[in-house]
Amino acid sequence: MKMKGMMFNITAICKFLLPLKYARRNFVCIFPIIFTTTLVACSRDQAAPPPVETQTDFRPIQVKQEKPPEIKIKDKVSIDAPVINQLPELPRGCEVTSLAMLLEHAGIETDKMKLAEELKKDPAHRVIKNGKVHFGNPHNGFVGDMYSFSKPGLGVYHEPIQELGEEYMPGKMVDLSGKPFQELKIPLSDERPVWVIINAEYRELPDSYFQTWETGSGPIKITMEEHSVLVTGYDDKYVYFNDPLTGKKNKKAPIGDFEKSWVQMGSQALTYKVE
Repeated sequence: MKMKGMMFNITAICKFLLPLKYARRNFVCIFPIIFTTTLVACSRDQAAPPPVETQTDFRPIQVKQEKPPEIKIKDKVSIDAPVINQLPELPRGCEVTSLAMLLEHAGIETDKMKLAEELKKDPAHRVIKNGKVHFGNPHNGFVGDMYSFSKPGLGVYHEPIQELGEEYMPGKMVDLSGKPFQELKIPLSDERPVWVIINAEYRELPDSYFQTWETGSGPIKITMEEHSVLVTGYDDKYVYFNDPLTGKKNKKAPIGDFEKSWVQMGSQALTYKVE
């Protein structure tokens, strides 16, 4: 309605000004002034209400992160874990037997024979070419025969054991391989035993105990003294472990010698985590 009023005013003004003697001279000057005045009046009538100022707080919301409680390393530890003898069924089955002990301590029901069957195997056969032994790689799967010393064999390293453990405890197996020996004390202080690869003499071995094999994934240095146990504790002098070869619980070895043996065999260790 206000726009129609504005149009009417302009038309009336034009009719009034045209007859004037000086219309042609002054109309151009007068009309913009009147038009502008009328338009300004319309604009004021239709002006939007002043904007409402709002304040927006862009500060990030502070969410308190709950940190898992730190495990204090104890001076000495002794864990009551089940002991299982690998003999007589598994002469070379120390690794799966130690895994069976670890799983049982975690509350998982299984047995060494079932684990031995399920464990990944390296299919390579032992052959000698140009004076060099060609055989499997224990990082890839169990090498040789686990059930008899009358057939060639060796054992298995931590990767296939961890893979098998994950089938029983999905997402809970913890690989400590390559870490300092001191870090094994963390799960032990939390009452969780540790699966390890060492040698059967629990000390650092001379080079004469080792040989190099050719495998499908490259040469590897091995020893027939390779062994696996479940570490159950320690103090300032000894490491304690369940030995599947003797069936002895909390067997002990000097902590310094045991550590050197473990490092020499590649610092391989596994445990599990709890929620």
